[in-house]
Amino acid sequence: MSHIELRHLRYFIAVADELHFGRAAERLHISQPPLSQQIQALEAHVGAALFYRSNRSVRLTQAGQVFLAEARQILQRVDVASAQAARIHRGESGNLTLGLTSSAPFLRRVSSTLHRFRLTYPDVNIRIEQLNSKQQIDPLLEGKLDLGIMRNGELPAELEHHLVLTEPLIAVVHKDHPLNALADGELTFEHLADQPFVFFSKDVGTSLYDDILGQLKAQGISPFITQEVGEPLTIIGLVAAGLGVSILPASYLRIQVEGVRYLRFGNLHGTTQLWLVNHATRPLTAATRAFMALLLHDD
Repeated sequence: MSHIELRHLRYFIAVADELHFGRAAERLHISQPPLSQQIQALEAHVGAALFYRSNRSVRLTQAGQVFLAEARQILQRVDVASAQAARIHRGESGNLTLGLTSSAPFLRRVSSTLHRFRLTYPDVNIRIEQLNSKQQIDPLLEGKLDLGIMRNGELPAELEHHLVLTEPLIAVVHKDHPLNALADGELTFEHLADQPFVFFSKDVGTSLYDDILGQLKAQGISPFITQEVGEPLTIIGLVAAGLGVSILPASYLRIQVEGVRYLRFGNLHGTTQLWLVNHATRPLTAATRAFMALLLHDD
């Protein structure tokens, strides 16, 4: 025998459990002579007798007792490793690193998917990095993120996107602003054209900056931006302080701040998309595929 194989350990354990070659052979579904030969070869490889044999009995030697304990541990570790590998293959274990734009957790589609994934795959280690859409691009290219949940925007050819949902844009105004008097559905982008505007700084690099200003520009509107900030919650806070109006995705309706009203635009006025983005050519792990399936096929 050139080396010990797992089957030799199983043969040995069967004989050690039964202390009878005939019963052990029956348990292993092999004939007795080959079993005896394999045990003899194992002993020769180990360099020690593992069993005392007589016409009436079989019992373990001291060396056999020590070898039995180690053999059981080896097979147990192999079983554990096999089960773990199978769980990773099925997406039930492993790691998943997600990039998440700041508005994504406020979308029920995203929060419910995260909750369902956590319940369905409790052994997957989820790591979430809060990054705006443009900040997710390099980590996705470098493999530091498995998936990115971001707003629509320009992507390099190496990345591919999947549409998660489309949501309307909303106006964010102070509770005492005259625009609150408009009937539901009457509000248009033009109503905000001459208002002091609170918005993202261009340097922040959020895709919403390009997306929303691009939609305003398409209607001939260049908003009078008086306050530039880095976070949407800061935008809402400054609107509450009466420093201007703004436009944000409707997902922010879930954030209720005293002094702020959210107004819906009329038909055909502004939408934004949420994308799920992955590397186009890098193989996806099973955990990544499982998360994608939940998010993209959510009922």
